[in-house]
Amino acid sequence: MTTEFAQFGLHPHILQALEEIGFNEPTPIQKGVIDMLLDGRDVIGQAQTGTGKTAAFALPILQNLDPEADHVQALIVAPTRELASQVATACETFGQHGDVRVLTIYGGQEYGRQISHLRRGVDIVVGTPGRLLDLIGKGKLKLDGLHTLVLDEADEMLSMGFIEDIEAIFAATPETRQTCLFSATMPPPIRRLADKYMHSPEAVTIERKELTAETVTQRYYLVGSDSKLAALTRIFEIEEISSALIFTKTRVGSSALAHEMTTRGFPAEALNGDLSQEAREHVLRRFRQGGLNCLVATDVAARGLDIDDISHVFNYDLPMETEAYVHRIGRTGRAGKMGQAISLITPRERHRLRRIEQYTKKKLTQQEVPTDAEIQAVREEKLRTKMIMWLKRDRCRVEKEMVAEFVAEGYDLTLVAASALKLARAEEKQRPILPLQDISKEPERGRRNRRDRGRDRDRDSGRGRRERRASAKSHEEGMVRLKLSGGRSQGVRPGDVVRAIAMTAGIKGSTIGSIHILPSHTFFDVPQDKVDKVLQRASECQIFEHTLSVRLAQ
Repeated sequence: MTTEFAQFGLHPHILQALEEIGFNEPTPIQKGVIDMLLDGRDVIGQAQTGTGKTAAFALPILQNLDPEADHVQALIVAPTRELASQVATACETFGQHGDVRVLTIYGGQEYGRQISHLRRGVDIVVGTPGRLLDLIGKGKLKLDGLHTLVLDEADEMLSMGFIEDIEAIFAATPETRQTCLFSATMPPPIRRLADKYMHSPEAVTIERKELTAETVTQRYYLVGSDSKLAALTRIFEIEEISSALIFTKTRVGSSALAHEMTTRGFPAEALNGDLSQEAREHVLRRFRQGGLNCLVATDVAARGLDIDDISHVFNYDLPMETEAYVHRIGRTGRAGKMGQAISLITPRERHRLRRIEQYTKKKLTQQEVPTDAEIQAVREEKLRTKMIMWLKRDRCRVEKEMVAEFVAEGYDLTLVAASALKLARAEEKQRPILPLQDISKEPERGRRNRRDRGRDRDRDSGRGRRERRASAKSHEEGMVRLKLSGGRSQGVRPGDVVRAIAMTAGIKGSTIGSIHILPSHTFFDVPQDKVDKVLQRASECQIFEHTLSVRLAQ
């Protein structure tokens, strides 16, 4: 074997598989982690997606499997179904020449099939927290003999509110287990998790030199808040788009945009949490096979997507976190191909654009939204190209006979040809060119004239009277009201509160109750048994560039 992986002393059947799939040289994270895991040490690996971390933990697991064991030897926990499936596939691929049994467990699958596999015997289980806990609770997934526990993309599981599930999974495993934790970032709750459950872990950090690939061209269009759909469809008219992934803020927004795009002649499907697993897999299969060239997704729904041939990524709505921007556009420009990352930005969002540019150290190029005349010219050129193709093919015998009949009936040949072209362009009526809002009438954030501010004061006076009546005490039984030192004036929204508190305090976002956002502060409710945890861990939390305090509401 000439592969450099031989230096780790891996089994010949593993090296054979690596050579067959073209794995010859270990990546930096693999060089840093594999030896430690083979020695049985606990490891914290901080590395971005795409650095080869799956092989970094999968190869030592396969190497250390006991072929005589009749219990689950390794458990890999992933935040999403797609990532769990990818990791399981990688384990099967790396172990294809050995006798390894891998089972993927996540919601949306039948319990019976998963339980049946567990009864027959499994070496490696890869799954998402919720379904894993279900099977542990039912006594079907037994981890008494577990040798290795891997948490993959731990920060993503934190942001999705899985931290308590993870702690419950730890509690179901023997203390003698080896633990490996991978995370792109290391927020305080993840560090606390490592301190609590890991044994003198070795830390390996791999810095990515470039946050965004040189194969991705980044640009933006400045548009009015009511003109995003118009701008997007105009870009679709002009660009050569083989496959596009469009990001929106919400599930509702993704479904609405997919519908609007489809009705305007650009078939699209939404990818969000409302889809069943079967429907989701069907949509992704169509997209991968080219039966669909436009997906509209939320960040959560797109986690774990592994598709190499996306030509365009669109930020229909800019993400709140700059890291999310990097993750989004990293889905294009892969495998050496060029990709396009396009953001639609309103004047009020310019400050977020500046934050993204500062974070990525890349300047985004501004372009002008295509005009009506440019779109008409492209449409006519496409029609002309098609016409020339058919003229050269000369496969129109029946149509020639029809033209001859029209001429014989006295119609002018030029008029017959023009009428045929008119019919050929009929489908263009299904996608009218939407008008653009006058962007000069939309102010940037914080730049409003006196009349606007006066109207705001008038409007807010009524709102203020209502908000002064907002109680500092929760009206829900078992809930306690807390106060966050930031509100509308800092741009705080309900989703920001849920995300910041859940991530910082390490609680499920779904446990947070009513949220009342006022101009200078925000009230939110948490269960009585979570109050101490929130006040201890989230006495300060970060929303945008603001560090905000949390205390009991008075």
